Parts: sequence; structure tokens; C-alpha cells
Amino acid sequence: MSRHTRIRIRALAAVTGGLVLAGSLTACGGGSAASDDKVVTVYSADGLKGENGDGWYDRVFKDFEKKTGIKVNYVEGGSGEMVQRAVREKSNTQADVIITLPPFIQQADEKGLLQAYEPKGSDRVGGADKAADGKWTAVVKNYFGFIHNKKELAGGKAPKTWEDLTDPAYKNKVQYSTPGVAGDGTAVLIKAMHDFGGKEPAMAYLKKLQTNNVGPSASTGKLAPKVDKGELLAANGDVQMNYAQSKDMPNLGIWFPATKKNPDRPTTFALPYAAGLVSKAPHNANAKKFLDHLLGEQAQRQVSEIGGGFPAREDIKATDANAIALDKIIDGVEIFEPDWKDISENLQSYVEDWKSATGS
Repeated sequence: MSRHTRIRIRALAAVTGGLVLAGSLTACGGGSAASDDKVVTVYSADGLKGENGDGWYDRVFKDFEKKTGIKVNYVEGGSGEMVQRAVREKSNTQADVIITLPPFIQQADEKGLLQAYEPKGSDRVGGADKAADGKWTAVVKNYFGFIHNKKELAGGKAPKTWEDLTDPAYKNKVQYSTPGVAGDGTAVLIKAMHDFGGKEPAMAYLKKLQTNNVGPSASTGKLAPKVDKGELLAANGDVQMNYAQSKDMPNLGIWFPATKKNPDRPTTFALPYAAGLVSKAPHNANAKKFLDHLLGEQAQRQVSEIGGGFPAREDIKATDANAIALDKIIDGVEIFEPDWKDISENLQSYVEDWKSATGS
């Protein structure tokens, strides 16, 4: 079963500025469309839709349309791209729902893009995975991670620490997605600042890594095929996406960098797909039904079984083979909680510091 979750073949209605539109968007301004139109437009970060129609989104979209008669118009891109697009459209709102990774869901709220709505089932989502004021809630839990090529790095040479990636053996064989554009790329900064104990040492490390770094990438999903083929030896990613990709990319190995100072303390943090109802959503009632569906028991049980992710609802205890494998992947990894308020408020300055340090 093909699950290259970030390489899109089906969604070919249009490609504009790196964004892929699946289906046709309803051309309707903020709140001007009839609320009973049988459509809902979703702006989402990539990672949950399957290449051959076998991803979690594919299943829940199909089930939702069958249940309600409401068609999902799907627009996909990086987390930052989706928020920026919605900001540009504030005077002529197109999206009904936004689904992005942190800290971009918080930024969407700060920019006035979201309205309060607590979907059915959100009371079962942990407090750290939803906004206290009901502006957004996680629909799929996930964790940040890295990948390496198991075949090329056999014989005990697999990376263990951040510092391993600066070894000459990784010259032009390391790549990570762009901070400030991709959610997983931004996560590189967040984890580095945590692991190295602050912004300055993190930027010093990333500056050193540039010797081996191929260069920025707008898409995290495109890095996995390169790692699988051996074009890269290591790259960033996230557990849900990379686990799903590994079904068809046997050379992918998921790992979590530690530091040379604490080599036996690999770390990660939760990087959930979080959904919010857009302010002045053209199809407000449909959007609420859609969010209810995403947090319904059936859809949540399919998160691991189909999507290779972790259910957002704490009362859903997945026991399928994927769930068992996913728990094993993060077993023994220290999970820290970033200061999302600080990151959201200072993200632009962190990105500028990164650009300065790396010359990007």
C-alpha cells in the first residue's frame, strides 16, 4: 500500500505558488455563500493525504461526504504557507477550516483567522493539545523526528547525535526543510534550541552544519525519497509521515538526535496537526460538522490504522499493528513541551537569526 504521504499525484486541479488544490474552490467571499452549500474548504499542512488515495484524509473525506453529502475542497501546502494564504484572503475569505502544525496554528489565531468552536469529542483531547479558548484543537497527534538511510549507514554508523551530522562522511548528504515555511523545518530550530540550551548555541551548531547541508527545502515530504535512495543520508521529518512512507521506502529509519554532551538522552516533542474554524467561514455550519467528524470515534481510531499517526483523543486507545510499532519508535525518547507562546511571538526573529547564521 503506497503511503508517500507528501507526494501528491491526485490533486491536480491547479498549482499556484507551490500550493496544490484538490478539487475546485468555491469562489465565495467572507460569509457571502449560502450556509447550506454542500461544500467545505480545508486549508491543510501536508502529510495526511495518501498518494494513491489511501491516506487518513482520503478515508475521512470519503466517509464525511457519504455521511453528510458535503464535499471537501482540499488545499495543501506548508503550515506557514496556509496561514499566509488565509491572511491574504481575509477580505474575501475562502477557507472554512485551517489545519496546521504548531506554532502556525497559534499564529493563525493571533492574526484573527480563527473563531472559537469546540468540536464534539474535543473534551477528550488533552489540555496541551488544544486552545483554552476553543480556537483550535489537535486532530492527529504526532512527534518531530529525523530519518536516516539504514542501508548506507549500516554497521553501527547510524547517527545518534546532532554532532554526528557534522562529520565529513555526511558532506552534501544532509538536508532539512525551511524554518518559517515548513512546520517540520521550524521544528528543527525548536529542538536545537532546546537540546543545546538556547538560541545562541543552537545557531552556532546550525552554522557548523551548513558545511554538510545541501540547502533548504520548502517540502519536508520530498526529503524521504532522497534518503531512501541514498541521495541523502539524513534529513528531518516527523513520525507520522515517515512511518507511513517507510511502508514503501524500506531504507528509511526514524531517529531522534541527542547531543554529544547527553548522547543517551534523545528528545522530541509533540507536533500535532491542529484544526481551527476560520473566522467568517463561507460554509460555517459545514465546517463545524467537518471538525466534529475529524474528532469522532471512527475517524480517531483510523488515525493509526490508516494514517500512521497517534489519536488526538485520549480515550481512544489504538491497538492495531501500526499503533504498537509507533509506541515502540518513541519508547525511551524524552518528550519535552516547547513554550509555544514564546515561539509564536518570536518566530520571525528566530528565523531571521537562522538565516543570518546559515547564510540562507
